[in-house]
Amino acid sequence: MKKRLIQIFGFLITSLGWLFILCTMAMDYWRISQIGGQGGSFIIKVAWYWSNLWKDCYTESTAVTNCRDYGVLWSVLYVQAVRGLLMCGLTIGFFAVVCCFVGMECTYIGGAEPTKDKLVFSGAVFHFVGGEY
Repeated sequence: MKKRLIQIFGFLITSLGWLFILCTMAMDYWRISQIGGQGGSFIIKVAWYWSNLWKDCYTESTAVTNCRDYGVLWSVLYVQAVRGLLMCGLTIGFFAVVCCFVGMECTYIGGAEPTKDKLVFSGAVFHFVGGEY
């Protein structure tokens, strides 16, 4: 019973971590900065510049947003590297979640007990490797 609880708790924690990283990749506001709106000017014009891994956007105080999607960024190679590493980490994490789910003691799929233990161990290794990405 104790082994099952530990496996279920570990599966839930790692699956939620994978889901949070997936949500982080889809977020728009990774970097936000405000431009203007100070300095004693009679015309108050404020603009917000925000960006993420997929696009740069500029929003004015009139609520007009202009966005520029990133294409292939050979000039900004670190963004491509971050994209690639996050996608690799998410893929490896997905395989880890599947291996851990199949290998848990409370599921009926996955075969005999030694096979299930190997699946859980391989899922844990995948989680660590995916977390390093």
